[in-house]
Amino acid sequence: MNLIYIGTSGFSYEDWKGNFYPPGTESKDYLCYYSTLFNTVEINFTYYCFPGASTFSGMCEKTKDVKDFVFSVKANKIFTHQRNYNISDVKNFTDTLLPLKDNGRLGSILFQFPYSFRYCNENMEYLASIGENFSGFDICAEFRNIYWLKEKVLKLMHDYNIGFCNVDEPPLAGLLPQSDICTTDTGYIRFHGRNSACWWQNESAYQRYDYMYKKEELSEWVPGVKNITEKSNKTYIYFNNHYKGKAAKSALMFLDILKSENIYTSQI
Repeated sequence: MNLIYIGTSGFSYEDWKGNFYPPGTESKDYLCYYSTLFNTVEINFTYYCFPGASTFSGMCEKTKDVKDFVFSVKANKIFTHQRNYNISDVKNFTDTLLPLKDNGRLGSILFQFPYSFRYCNENMEYLASIGENFSGFDICAEFRNIYWLKEKVLKLMHDYNIGFCNVDEPPLAGLLPQSDICTTDTGYIRFHGRNSACWWQNESAYQRYDYMYKKEELSEWVPGVKNITEKSNKTYIYFNNHYKGKAAKSALMFLDILKSENIYTSQI
């Protein structure tokens, strides 16, 4: 059976209090409440720092009563934006994930590359090196530049066991369209919202992700999710339109849609 995991990109946002978390919920209780509704979360603070392993030990403890709850983890910016890492960086980063891995709670490591990461031979070689250096882990790559949609890229990703991250984002020139691509036995989808007006120009970063999905927009993805689940053993779906809890609300709406289509069976 294909396992479908649906959640949000991050869970600890103060502006979710009263919009998703009940008023009065303390931040230390966010994950416990969150895990009663979702079976996965995509951790994004790892992009900014290498946390101590104890951080993930604590997260495992808070979700110990939820069967099969998993954490996907965003790769640190040294691997995706700075791209000047060494092998010791790989070990230090993956060592922080050991509590998740040892407890069977580690989903995929997501490498989200910036729009400026363009398709070329040098960057193809870099992508291959990521596959080699993170061998033994479930990893996926997200591209922001449409020129990566090439058969030779997908073949390289298959050969190096790198999953492809499908995206929902504004229909702007240069960005990727909706897709149902699988290059490994892991399917991956991220919903960023469709706020075209604030994607490239905004006063605050959160404005890019200030978007609430409509039911009909999410329903567009039903055929794609079916195709992805048929080609993979497990599928991770995360909502990143995080402003004021819109990610959680959208994810719950999508859960209802997939349940009505008999695609998703609750694993909580």
